[in-house]
Amino acid sequence: MTPETAEVLALQALAWIVAEDEILPLFLAATGAGLADLRAQAAEPEFQGAVLDFLLQDDARVVAFCDGHGHPYSAPLSARLALPGGAETHWT
Repeated sequence: MTPETAEVLALQALAWIVAEDEILPLFLAATGAGLADLRAQAAEPEFQGAVLDFLLQDDARVVAFCDGHGHPYSAPLSARLALPGGAETHWT
């Protein structure tokens, strides 16, 4: 996945989070972001990474987002790996 494609997917995920009344407050609490921050930082790859990190914390969120957007369930992780700070850690 290219960084550009990852950014598009992250913006889709952000829009999905904002539209979900039960999930948006969890995202705001987890990230410390306010509603104004969502608009101000949405285009920043680092913030997009935080969006995907939040999404990836719950399989039910991944399934709901991917089902709603026609993405394979592996897409959010692939997108996260393509954004800054998303490289897999190799401990050996």
